[in-house]
Amino acid sequence: MELTEIKSKAIEKVPFYMVTGIVLIRLIAVFLMGPMPQDAYYFFYAQHPALSYFDHPPAIAYLLWLFTSVLGKNVFAIKLADSVLTVCTCIAVYKLAIRFFPKFEAEKAIILFLSTLMVSILSLVSTPDTPLLFFWTVSLIVLYEAIFNEKKLYWILTGILMGLAFDSKYTAVFLPAGMILFLLLSNSNRKYLLTVWPWLCCLIMIAVASPVIIWNINNHFASFAFQGTQRMHEAAAFTLKPKFMLGLFGHQLLLLIPVLFITVLYSVFKLIKTYSKRLSQLPATGVFLLCFFLPVFLTFLLLSPIYWIKINWMMPAYVTGTILAGSFISKKWLHIQIAISFIVHLGLFTEILFYPFPVKSDDTWVGWKPLSGQVEKIRKQEHADFVFSADNYKTSAELNLYTDDFVYGQNVIGERALQFDFLGTDLNVLKGKDAIFVDSDPQFKTNRMNTVPPSAILAHFKAVKQLCPVIIYHHGNPVRKFYIYSCRGYLPPKR
Repeated sequence: MELTEIKSKAIEKVPFYMVTGIVLIRLIAVFLMGPMPQDAYYFFYAQHPALSYFDHPPAIAYLLWLFTSVLGKNVFAIKLADSVLTVCTCIAVYKLAIRFFPKFEAEKAIILFLSTLMVSILSLVSTPDTPLLFFWTVSLIVLYEAIFNEKKLYWILTGILMGLAFDSKYTAVFLPAGMILFLLLSNSNRKYLLTVWPWLCCLIMIAVASPVIIWNINNHFASFAFQGTQRMHEAAAFTLKPKFMLGLFGHQLLLLIPVLFITVLYSVFKLIKTYSKRLSQLPATGVFLLCFFLPVFLTFLLLSPIYWIKINWMMPAYVTGTILAGSFISKKWLHIQIAISFIVHLGLFTEILFYPFPVKSDDTWVGWKPLSGQVEKIRKQEHADFVFSADNYKTSAELNLYTDDFVYGQNVIGERALQFDFLGTDLNVLKGKDAIFVDSDPQFKTNRMNTVPPSAILAHFKAVKQLCPVIIYHHGNPVRKFYIYSCRGYLPPKR
């Protein structure tokens, strides 16, 4: 064997070891990482079974309910649920890729997919995107079989899976939209529009999504309004903010790792440019992949100058986007992508293990368990009847994860409280009772007490007294601060 051949084989081993290292970091993090507020909030969903929920459809709640019912109420069970389903998504991405490209290019696609921070987020933080991407990817596999292999019954299965995707997150509306768009653009497959199958598929999707629809009907379309019309009204203000678009690109570069993000855009551009003068000759498989990438990507891209697009909203686009990138990326840039990803994940592992850079936000996995123990101790000392917080959901959800007593949200003081508003809680039963109010200070600079209690709680209690703040230490360093107030004589909001 010649030296150059040995060198080539040695280089091939480097990405394998690095990808294995990235996967191991994710696996170890399941055991080491504390609960993010999102983990606690969607577990809070699972503790209160419903057809759907205010912020999102119910799939993530059902997933966490299944794992915690078997493995108990603990952080490991929650993160294991996310990780197991994400592994299934990765397998599905490979199964989808191999339907479009030779094995070598499909392998490049799944390696690229595994290298992303997107997969780390999906496997370590509970969000509706975890079940969404699974059902999204499997929907595309089954739809491929229905169209390209003419398996008629697969149209029915496609409708079921699209409905389950919608039961995960509303972004799933891009699935039937992408399907219809593909059938319109594909000369060889336009005939399907004249058959019952795509329309039956859409009807089945609606039927499977009926729990979400029924919940909205019963709750004055609160969730649809929150995720749809309310956001549209905010965007309609049309205040041009270029930094929002810059933020979008920055987040997506981080989410995919720069090499992959740039390659995705390059592959889409190259594919369209190659056939720009003869679009009718664009392969049907290429049209299929584009129809489930471009609508999602362009919708949020066009909204980004006027509306803040969250880092995870574009995730479904990257299923087919990454598959396209796998067919274009060279071995050299594939190796660079993996090397960058490995370094990033080593940094992530160091942060999880040692927390050298404290997160100045409530979106952290550190400190929630010791906080719960301290709050419960204070509640008993003060003989308080209940505990509440008022930072949307984060502190309340985390405390609910670690205690058997119900911890209330900011609806206690008459403010909107997301899913806490839809539990049927009768706040009047708390009238006259005493409470402990927990107020996070993520940007804290000193350990001193606050001089003025929050005005919102003064209106709903006869007396409010500040107690010593709770300081959370990590490896001997103060990393979290929570103001604690003893509140006497609760006065419920007037209806």
